[in-house]
Amino acid sequence: MFASASLEGTGPVTVTLCGGYRLDPGRAHPLLRGLPAMIHLPARLGHNTELRTTVELLGKEIDDPRPGADMVVSALLDMLLLYILRAWFDVSMEHCKVDGWATALADPAVSVALDGIHRDPAHPWTVESLGRRAGLSRAAFSRRFTQLVGQPPLTYLTWWRLSTAAHMLRDSDAALSEIAGAVGYGSEFAFANAFKRQYGMAPGKHRRLGCPPAGRTVAGTGSGQADGYAAGFSSRIPPWDG
Repeated sequence: MFASASLEGTGPVTVTLCGGYRLDPGRAHPLLRGLPAMIHLPARLGHNTELRTTVELLGKEIDDPRPGADMVVSALLDMLLLYILRAWFDVSMEHCKVDGWATALADPAVSVALDGIHRDPAHPWTVESLGRRAGLSRAAFSRRFTQLVGQPPLTYLTWWRLSTAAHMLRDSDAALSEIAGAVGYGSEFAFANAFKRQYGMAPGKHRRLGCPPAGRTVAGTGSGQADGYAAGFSSRIPPWDG
């Protein structure tokens, strides 16, 4: 994932960190599909201090690995991606350039509903209860959510529940009945039917298959292409004065 190279010349030293995330082709989050091909965040005095700190910590762990470095680097990479997305989102908001799925996160009513779904997928959500949480009538909330997210509220809820279940199947040995309850299904049978409709296979088979097949590797880009194969980042760090 990491490599180093030296070029002859004078002037300040520049370090480039490159990495990538491998994604399930059909399961990338809509937010990733809405990202531009490249995100450029110029260094500005007093801006993005958390991003600078994360980059410095990551560089130190790579240059001088110590016990537990693999775990630390993995966590820092996740933090780096999130801070990059936050910084891009803030800059886009400043210039009124937010569009696509990201507009849902900027909308107070819809973002509150999304937060509820994400935090508690097992809750028996309805369009009406989500609308109350958002402070809107059922009809107004449904229209607004569908317009900004691109899916009706309950369609998105089902997608989130089953995506969460898919991760639990791959990353834990929890029983199917336990996973079904954790994502809001009253029975293992109902969960299995819904999962098969979404994924084309039974939950047990999905668990046995493990991780999705490897997709294309994208390195050195900030790509959220619609095919959903991979998302990556590149951080080019000159001597930082911001």
